[in-house]
Amino acid sequence: MKDWRKEMNMNEATRVYGPYEGQFIDGVWRAGKFGETLAVINPYSAQQIAEISLASLEDLDAAYIAAEKAQIEWASIPASKKREIFLCAVEIVDRRHAEIVDLIIAESGSTRLKAEMEWASVRDTFLEVSGIPSRVEGRIMATDVAGKEVRVHRGPLGVIGIISPWNWPMHLSTRSIAPALALGNAVVVKPAEETPITGGLLIAKIYEEAGLPPGVLNVVVGRSAIIGDAFTLHPVPKFISFTGSTRVGRHIGQLAMQGPTLKRVGLELGGNAPCVILDDADLDLAVRGALFGRFLHQGQICMSTNRIIVDAAIYDDFVSLFVERVSKLTYGDPNLMETNIGPIISKRQLDGICAKIREAKDAGIHLALGGEPQGQVLPPHVFVDVDNASALAQSELFGPVAPIIKAHGEKHALILANETEFGLSSAVFTRDEGRGLRFAKRLQTGMTHINDISVADSPNTMFGGEKNSGIGRFNSDWIIAEFTCDHLITMQSEPRQYPF
Repeated sequence: MKDWRKEMNMNEATRVYGPYEGQFIDGVWRAGKFGETLAVINPYSAQQIAEISLASLEDLDAAYIAAEKAQIEWASIPASKKREIFLCAVEIVDRRHAEIVDLIIAESGSTRLKAEMEWASVRDTFLEVSGIPSRVEGRIMATDVAGKEVRVHRGPLGVIGIISPWNWPMHLSTRSIAPALALGNAVVVKPAEETPITGGLLIAKIYEEAGLPPGVLNVVVGRSAIIGDAFTLHPVPKFISFTGSTRVGRHIGQLAMQGPTLKRVGLELGGNAPCVILDDADLDLAVRGALFGRFLHQGQICMSTNRIIVDAAIYDDFVSLFVERVSKLTYGDPNLMETNIGPIISKRQLDGICAKIREAKDAGIHLALGGEPQGQVLPPHVFVDVDNASALAQSELFGPVAPIIKAHGEKHALILANETEFGLSSAVFTRDEGRGLRFAKRLQTGMTHINDISVADSPNTMFGGEKNSGIGRFNSDWIIAEFTCDHLITMQSEPRQYPF
């Protein structure tokens, strides 16, 4: 394995990564064999960033075979050596800070603020997982059999397939890739077609520079219609980690049971996060929290505040202040630090959001603030007096649209918050911490934040949802359990007497 400390010259100017043109398989950058290319487009400027030759089924097979072969040796590498690679990756993202942030903005339409947040989360993840290789523990169990020792060994699963989304592409890919590698697994990742660079190829560049052995990480960029099902059905991967829509997640879960080998799955799916404002909340804090939780990254976040539920006692005051604050948000060029709202990722996504806005208006829901799209930039929209049973409230909006719902007391607010098929994240604002805790414990979500926004994902804390928001958990001890397997081994040190 390459000793990065000898080969890296920190005083030497860093050459910009790229060009991004194809696949990364078995440590080699090579053209995809499908015969078509993918144009990667900046959603704000509509300029082409890169043109990537797409992967074929043959490329996918080669990636899985390379991962299976490389994983055996990778699993045997000492924890300290694995740790060095992740610490090297931290130094690389520090040196390439500006390059990485600019790519996140250009490819995913992130505002500069959001891109900086994503860069920081990736860095934090590298730091956190650097300690994971030495945290894998087995057990010695008690037994009534004389002369027998019972051990439970914990080890890597083998090869993990990762399918990542476009909204926080570098973070959400890294959140699965880094711990999978740290635990001795090999990885094949299929990034979203909208963000193949920051969701996969850029990450591969970082690991390559950090000294990760060839074949341990492979990136295949291809059409879901061509390699999507085969990615899950392939016999090599033992686990499929998917982040995306509930509809696609259901399909992947079904495929995982149908292939030649049954697979474990981790499904981080849709959300409809309620932000509940109780009657004793700090109004200014609640407005700021609901605003940031809803409009960060144009609302294109699974944990984004999708419904704002406000007690009737403070409803009018909240709506007045919220609309006033939202009207002052800036939207447009995501490169500018002062921009609060940037472009929607694609024309298809924008059309879907606009259709939901039209449906809500046709249904008679009061639009308190809105505006027409400017290119792919959609001004912030606020709907008030929204019925919690409406399509507007029950769908995952994934855009800068805020529905505000009136609750008649705390019990009603809890009923409204839980009336959804999803259960990922949630928030509640109250001056009484005990009241907030009691309320939070009755919310049917995997995560609840008291007096803070619903958007939170720290690498040292648990992440995951309930109901149709997914299966499995991410981060820290939870991801160790997901990406490893237990192996029971007993040792009989003295002869046993058998009945026959």
